Amino acid sequence: MSRSIEVLLVEDNPSDAELTLHALRKAKFQNPIVHVKDGEEALDFVFCRGRFVERRIEDTPKVILLDLKLPKVDGLEVLRSLKEDARTCRIPVVMLTSSREEQDIVETYRLGVNSYIVKPVDFAKFGEAVERVGFYWLLLNEPPAGGPLR
Repeated sequence: MSRSIEVLLVEDNPSDAELTLHALRKAKFQNPIVHVKDGEEALDFVFCRGRFVERRIEDTPKVILLDLKLPKVDGLEVLRSLKEDARTCRIPVVMLTSSREEQDIVETYRLGVNSYIVKPVDFAKFGEAVERVGFYWLLLNEPPAGGPLR
């Protein structure tokens, strides 16, 4: 698997994952997207382990949409691992979560999250929020040349 993945969606809730994917497609984003269902799988994908061992770590996602409350390895630990590794610390991470807890917001920013978005409860508003996230990170944001730090 050597093709470049532009979006890594880390979401354990099937409804939220489907809505996120639908919103990105509805907004006409054709970017390659990989969906994983827990934090362990997310780390395996990014660090090319397990079933993703054939990937190249240099093929980092353009953005990671990360849920906070995940099975196996939670979103905070995923974020911590990504930001502590020189090969992955520049990957933009958008926390897309239902938690409005101040301690979660503060901790994710302390760990280096690039954006924190609370999932709207309303179906249409959630889709709109995802479209805006995709538009910003995939079309407007200008990442540094050369990709991740080596």
